[in-house]
Amino acid sequence: MAYQDNNGGSDRQMYQGNWKCSECGADITELPFQPDPSREGELKCRDCHRKGRPERRPAGGGNRFGGERKTYQGNWTCSKCGTAITELPFNPDPSRTGDLLCRECHRANRPPRY
Repeated sequence: MAYQDNNGGSDRQMYQGNWKCSECGADITELPFQPDPSREGELKCRDCHRKGRPERRPAGGGNRFGGERKTYQGNWTCSKCGTAITELPFNPDPSRTGDLLCRECHRANRPPRY
């Protein structure tokens, strides 16, 4: 059997079998990969697998593990346009503060996303 993946990709082969979840003991009858026989005791059902993954980043910010994004306060100047920078998402190396860009210059300077 095949299924359409969530990323709009092509059909993916599913493997049929009789396995048990190593955490909750639920029956697993289908997997998107052929499990290594020596690691069958480590398989997890979909629910247990999802419980072990970090939360997705909230739409309004935060980091990929949930929680708020840490920012650093300071008095820096954009090396391209001279705009004052008072907050950064990283703690800049003091020897490289002359290379800092404000948000607008950083966006204009980065390569396009595909």
